[in-house]
Amino acid sequence: MIWRIFMTALLALTLVWGNGAAAGTLAENNEILFRQLQKVHGLSASEMQAIRNIFAKSGFMGQGNPKITRHPMTPEQCAARVPGGVRSYDKARNRRICGDRYMAPLYDPATERPEDAKACIDMFEFPNIPCTYPVVWVKAVEAAQVCSAMGKRLCDAHEWEGACDGALQAPDYPFGAGSVAAMRGIHNRKYAASAHWAYGPSFKRGVCAQNSEKSASCGGGGYNSCGSNTYPTGAFPDCVSKLGVYDQHGNAAEHMNLPMTKDQMSSRGSTKLGVTEMKGSWFIWDKYRAHPDWCRWRAPYWHGSRVMSPASHENYHLGFRCCKTVN
Repeated sequence: MIWRIFMTALLALTLVWGNGAAAGTLAENNEILFRQLQKVHGLSASEMQAIRNIFAKSGFMGQGNPKITRHPMTPEQCAARVPGGVRSYDKARNRRICGDRYMAPLYDPATERPEDAKACIDMFEFPNIPCTYPVVWVKAVEAAQVCSAMGKRLCDAHEWEGACDGALQAPDYPFGAGSVAAMRGIHNRKYAASAHWAYGPSFKRGVCAQNSEKSASCGGGGYNSCGSNTYPTGAFPDCVSKLGVYDQHGNAAEHMNLPMTKDQMSSRGSTKLGVTEMKGSWFIWDKYRAHPDWCRWRAPYWHGSRVMSPASHENYHLGFRCCKTVN
């Protein structure tokens, strides 16, 4: 039944986005998205209302400004590229461990089994449904609120990094360093010699959702000038980590929580959280590499703020994914 519902929603998206351009209004496209979220993830009416309220308050959140967004691939084309079909992404073992569809256990394969995982991470960028476009124009605080509404949480930086590098390691934030820049320098020096991408030890073009185009009108990053020209999530099945997490390079960059003290760690139950960390690269990376994007690389404090600040950053290629504590 869930599979038939998902395919119906996928067909609806194909009709809306079938020529690569967004045919509906933002509200119309979000309505399709909301129906997908409720059916695929089994969300309650109250959970859906909370998510609708977050989107409504934003006025920009969605899969891109439909007036100028031009997607290079349709959801239907995405589904045709997945070996075994989209259904193959729905792992029974993962659902048993994580308690949700399309999540992957976070653990260290050298010492642990998947069943030992204490947390899980979304396999795809939100809405965490394969062959849908990532939600962008979302602030960090809105990302945290949406995750919470779904019974999840915004990931800590080390969780995203472990998911990408194929092994969750114990958090080692140098809290005493005194600043984001100092903490970043210590961390990046530690891992630079072992730099790794989700798919292997060196950067490769053509593996991930990174060969789209930036809008010709996109200069300063404005909503009315920059199309969110993303691919459907999961459209590049080889862009996957050893833990089974997709699209951590390319498509949309992602908000994460960078704790500055132990009591700001989402993975330890904090809801006040730390500062913003932007993970991954974006949809033109095969053509233009603006910065490193190896799995454990931490970015400069671009557009930095507290995660829960109402002024946290949003843009046309910035989305998020959620984590969930399970043990």
